[in-house]
Amino acid sequence: MNIVTIVARILLDILFVLAGAMPFFMAPPPSPGLAGSFNQLFYQSHWTLFVGAAQIVIGILLLTNRFVPVALIMLAAFIYNSFAFHITMLPQGLFAPVIVLILGYIVARPYSGLFAPLFRPQPLRTQREP
Repeated sequence: MNIVTIVARILLDILFVLAGAMPFFMAPPPSPGLAGSFNQLFYQSHWTLFVGAAQIVIGILLLTNRFVPVALIMLAAFIYNSFAFHITMLPQGLFAPVIVLILGYIVARPYSGLFAPLFRPQPLRTQREP
C-alpha cells in the first residue's frame, strides 16, 4: 500500500470520526433555507445520532485498517447521500463531498478487484446452482 493511500485513509478516518462524534455533543450549525430545515428535522428526531454512530464505525474501521472493504461500502452510501443533499439543497457546499469522493476513490482503488464482481451484468454461477 503506497503512502498516498495511507494518507487518504487516515484523512478519511479522522474526518468520519470527528463528523460522527459531533451530533453527540452539539447541534448542527445553522444552514440557510431548506438545508437548515432538513438538518434541524434530523437533529430533533435524533436521526443524526444513528448517522453519527455509523460514521464513527466507518472511521474506526479505516483507522484500524480492519474490514476496509466493508467500511468502503458504507462510505459509498454516505458519499451518495452527501452529493444528493448538496446538489439539491446546499450547492455551495458541494466541495466537501467531492473531496471525500476523491479520498474514498484513492482508498478504494487497491480493493478494486474485490468490488469488480459487483459490476458484472450477470451474476457469477456458484457451485450449487444447476
